[in-house]
Amino acid sequence: MKYKKVHSILEIGTLGGYSTIWLGRSLPADGYLISLEANPTHAEVARGNIARAGLSDIVEIRLGRALDTLPQIAAEGRKFDLIFIDADKPSNPDYLAWALKLSHRGTLIIADNVVRNGAVIDAASDDSNVQGIRRFNELLAAETRVSATEIQTVGSKGYDGFAIAVVTGDI
Repeated sequence: MKYKKVHSILEIGTLGGYSTIWLGRSLPADGYLISLEANPTHAEVARGNIARAGLSDIVEIRLGRALDTLPQIAAEGRKFDLIFIDADKPSNPDYLAWALKLSHRGTLIIADNVVRNGAVIDAASDDSNVQGIRRFNELLAAETRVSATEIQTVGSKGYDGFAIAVVTGDI
């Protein structure tokens, strides 16, 4: 499979715009990034940070719940080269479904916080974040149109990880 340079990015979960800025800096001058943020305060802070980073021309922050905004993006007919999921963890299974709808062969899907200090293997956990990630992992593992792996990270905040999937089949 031949891969092309990332031109379009969808980010689900903006917070202060840190990841948004790093992702935006990777884009060519004619690229674009749409970031979805539910919290108006977070969106305002991120817009300021993005402006200071000189990325306002290629980054758009859309305010609203991602599960409300994603159907609007789909209605626009957009497809993305990279989709980064880092929002409310109970909704990650739904975000994966939307990521697949907004993908094409070769799209890279990355999801953050999929290890949760190892809590995802605790079958007795009733934490909604853990349950959302566990269901996301199950769906990702069963998805035949992607090739995926998860990588554990270790740092000052403990250990966590991220999932990386490339769309290999027709969507």
